[in-house]
Amino acid sequence: MVKQRHELFAFLLGVSDVLVISAACVAAWLVRHAYAGLWLPYSWEGYFKEPLIPLTVPITMITMHLMGLYRPRRDRSIWSEMSGLVKASIVAVGLVVVVMWVMDADLLAGRMGSNDVEILGYHTTLGRVQLGCLAITLPAFLCGYRAVFRLALRRLRSKGRNLRHVAIIGVGRLGQIVGRTLGRNTWTGLNVAYFISHEPTADRGSCLSRPVRAGLDDLERTLEEHKIDGVYLALPNTCAAEVPAILARLERFAVDVRLIPDVPPRYLPHSMSVSELDGMPILSCRECPLYGLGGFSKRLLDVLGSAAALVLFSPVMLLIAIGVRLSGPGPIIFKQRRVSLGGETFKIYKFRTMYHVEDERRELAEQTAALAEETPAVPGWTARNDPRVTPLGRFLRRTSLDELPQFLNVLKGQM
Repeated sequence: MVKQRHELFAFLLGVSDVLVISAACVAAWLVRHAYAGLWLPYSWEGYFKEPLIPLTVPITMITMHLMGLYRPRRDRSIWSEMSGLVKASIVAVGLVVVVMWVMDADLLAGRMGSNDVEILGYHTTLGRVQLGCLAITLPAFLCGYRAVFRLALRRLRSKGRNLRHVAIIGVGRLGQIVGRTLGRNTWTGLNVAYFISHEPTADRGSCLSRPVRAGLDDLERTLEEHKIDGVYLALPNTCAAEVPAILARLERFAVDVRLIPDVPPRYLPHSMSVSELDGMPILSCRECPLYGLGGFSKRLLDVLGSAAALVLFSPVMLLIAIGVRLSGPGPIIFKQRRVSLGGETFKIYKFRTMYHVEDERRELAEQTAALAEETPAVPGWTARNDPRVTPLGRFLRRTSLDELPQFLNVLKGQM
């Protein structure tokens, strides 16, 4: 049933992307005519003779597929998806230009009867203006559509629909961290149905207001009686030797399996990638800079992608900056020291989400102490109702909007 829903979802998403990409091509064509002073195209016949849609649609969708933008990842943030869409769009437009150049297409060569135009002292053709507009309309349309789609999903999930129910194996510190994290990020649509103790047997109890169904000895029976869509394996290091056997026992069930390493989050870097060597999982915390053509192409993609993202999100960033300024005294941008790919230290940019005024620290410290008495602490995590966080900052953190200034770090080549 889950597979059927996913296939239907992927099909509808693909059809929607075809329509959105086609609309971006039409918008670029309309801008071209508007630039020529023809606000209403005198003829649609010329448009259907152009190869723009037949080339742009498949190239863009293949690029998005290769970049993993069609994989069902509920834990991917909206800004991670937006960044991927911008990069995929820029790569796709570049490939369209290359294919048209190889085909010697009239649109690129400018032999469709349109006059030359001058932009910033540079003489070009309206066909090339259209391709330049496509580099803007394509990421704008895709990001706008996916953002609306994400917001609709979030609203749907807030009403208890489109949920995927998961079980957490492990009731210790790590299992509680996973449960709290999933509970905070309701936009994922992942609902913790119950816990399974990492001990062989367990008394029926509760953990984080969720039932503890059984211990590892009754793993299969529990999963058969209480159907779920996914399992999070959150075992302490003392149970690490049991992981292979548990994974083997889970193979008979049609569920997603996620393995959470028992390393406190504060000791892990901001982003990592996972690889494998002869069956050994490797968390890549930092990669050396690329050299030669690979490094040049990556840097070019980063510059184009971050510049386009800054242009697209500049109105949002301006509103957030005003809101941060109105939320209280202090800098708008919070700077934190990090290490770059080249091994040099730099300051990462984020919108300030916490109070900054020295006079408020004593009062906030008292509130924090009172909150610590009421809320059990989990090592490495900030309390959910931490009084040091401003109301606006709480919203920015929940939506990851506080990370938008990091596009400046990418543009500068620091990330």
